Parts: sequence; structure tokens; C-alpha cells
Amino acid sequence: MDDISVLVCDDSALMRNLIGRIVDETTGLKVCGKAENGQDLLDKIPQCNPDVILLDIEMPVMNGVEFLKKRKEQKIKVPVIILSSVATEGAKVTMQCLELGASDFITKPGGSSVTLKIADVSSEIIEYIASYGGAYASAHGKEIPEADFFTQQVKLREAQRQVVLKKGEEAAKNFTIQKTDLPASSLWNKPKLKEPVTITPARSGGKIELIAIGISTGGPNALRDVFKMIDPRLKQPVMVVQHMPAGFTKEFAASLNNICPLTVTEGVDGEKIEGGHVYIAPGGYHMFVEHRADGNYVKLSQDEQRNGHRPSADVLFESVAKIYQNNALGVIMTGMGRDGAAELAEMRKQGAYTLGQDQASSIVYGMPKVAFELGGVQKQVPLMQMADEISKLAREHC
Repeated sequence: MDDISVLVCDDSALMRNLIGRIVDETTGLKVCGKAENGQDLLDKIPQCNPDVILLDIEMPVMNGVEFLKKRKEQKIKVPVIILSSVATEGAKVTMQCLELGASDFITKPGGSSVTLKIADVSSEIIEYIASYGGAYASAHGKEIPEADFFTQQVKLREAQRQVVLKKGEEAAKNFTIQKTDLPASSLWNKPKLKEPVTITPARSGGKIELIAIGISTGGPNALRDVFKMIDPRLKQPVMVVQHMPAGFTKEFAASLNNICPLTVTEGVDGEKIEGGHVYIAPGGYHMFVEHRADGNYVKLSQDEQRNGHRPSADVLFESVAKIYQNNALGVIMTGMGRDGAAELAEMRKQGAYTLGQDQASSIVYGMPKVAFELGGVQKQVPLMQMADEISKLAREHC
């Protein structure tokens, strides 16, 4: 098996070292170089030949935005994951980076105790590197483990970290997992594909009155592809759960609104659901449908996470299955894990139409794979055909 090569670019030596340690302590990943700014990064790409780049935004000499512009000019195809600040200004610049071709972003910790806080995002760092870097490496002839191999390492790391955390902050600061603590890639067995469960819906599909979408890793750019090509005459409302931190979804909705023929906004608690409108779940809040005598409304809550997420696609799909039954379309797209899979199957049981993104076009074939195996996906669709398929179903069943 080959390793996924990672090039880390951050003007902070501490951050470069912390992230480098996370990468190098993960079986199947390796740091091929470190850069202090965008110009340094440009100089090192040819010699390091990375499969993925982790990129800070605020740097001297050449910042992250300037690098992405140069990357576009020079037609560099290596995927870039942004290391972003959680500040409002950071959210705006992060969306600009996505528009310039960055694949996704991770919110890096700031302030004091960064050495301890970096552990809170280590799982995300590994998952994103494995997803985007893995796809690039495979496309360029490397033989690497699938995402499930890295997911198992993440789960093991997190379980061990929780044990250490119970012993106190000082123990957690000094906690590391060596590669020798983890299974070798040669000992990993790829999970077998399961035959999908057969679901017999309780009723035939009716009019589509609402479209619900659940998506995670790979979602920001996938949703850009879908919404820039969606039918401008779409009559139904669209509700979207994209796993994204608080502070970013409002800017994300605004960036989609710039390219989508429909109106796209962050969902607001208590607003009436209107046709031809796209509602993005706010980071940190579950978004679901509340039925009232005069119509259906957006409802937000900060209830416990579901499947490790808030917002959760399962929470949205659950409400749609209950309220709309067979008068809805459920869509599950690229993402790690299983969020949305069980309740998409419930939507299908109620008679709703359902679509899942196919394996070939998914950055991570996790959520759509589990939904397919549970019988919740009527049809698997490539990303570049998803907008047309959604629009076609919406027209035929309006």
C-alpha cells in the first residue's frame, strides 16, 4: 500500500508541527513537506509532489487566497483543504477560497492551549486528508486503503483519547498514539459490500411538495455544482443539511445564492417554508419541519447531536417522513459516516422518492453507501447529473 502525501502550509511553526505529528502518526499518511507561506508552498509543490495540501489563510509574503489564485493560473490540480479561523471575517474568506477552487475547510483551534485543542480536530484532519488526498492519489496511480481504513483509526484514536482525558488535562497534553499502536494497512480487511435491503413502500409516490438533502464531506463544492445547475423554475422548497460549523453556514448560503437561480438563505427558526426557496441548516442547530394549521415552518433546535452531528440529516429526514410521507424527495450525497441513512430509508418506506450520489462521484461514499444498503436509495446518480435528476422528478411530480 502507498501513503497519501501531505504538504502542510502555515506560518506558525507550532501549527505545522502539531498537524505534521497528527499526519505522521497515522498509518497510511505521511508529511512530504512543510511551507511557511504561499510562495514557499508554490516552490515546494514540484519537489514534494503532494496528494493534498493543508493551507492556512493568513500568512506573510503570499496568503492563502493569493496562493489559490496562483494555483488556478498555473493549473495545479492538487486538492487544497483550508485551515480556517472561526471568526466572521474568516468565514467570508473561507467561502472565497472555496469559490477559488479549495476543496473544503477545517476550523483550526486558536487562543491558549492550542496543543490540547488540536486533538479536537485531529479526527477531522485525518478524515479530510484521507478523503480528498485519497481520491487524488488513487486517480494518479497510487494504491491506498479506502476511507474506512482511516475511519477505523479515527475511532480508535478517539476512544483512547477519551480514556486519557479522564485522567486530566496534563495527561491529555502529553498523549500521543504511535503507529505501532494501530493496525498495519496490510492487516486491514476491506468491508464487503452488502446487498441492499428491499423496502416495500406503504404507499405510491405522490406529488413532491418538498426536497430534502443531506450531505457532508465533499459537500461544499458538490452543492455548488448542484445549485448552479438546478432548474430556475423549480416550484418546491429545498431544505439542506450540510455538516458545517457554526459561523460558516450564513456565508455558505450567501455564496450559493450568488450562483443559484433560486433564493438561498440560512434557515431561520419559525419562518414559513416557501416554494422555490433553498434553506441551509445553520451550523450548530438541527433543522427540521414543523407542521402548523396554516402550513409548514422551519424549526431549529440545539438538541443533542445525532450520529455525531448537529445539524443532522437524520433529524431533517425524520420530520419530512412524518409530515410529508410520500409527497417528498429525499437526496443523500457524499459524506463520511451514516448520518441520514436510516431516516432516508424511513422516507422511502413512507413512499417518498429518493436519490443517492453514486460511488464514483462521491468524495466519500459513506452516507450514500449506508443509505443504499438500508434500501433507502431508489436510484444512484452521478454528481454532474444530480441537478437534472432532481429537477426532472420535481417537474414530473409537482
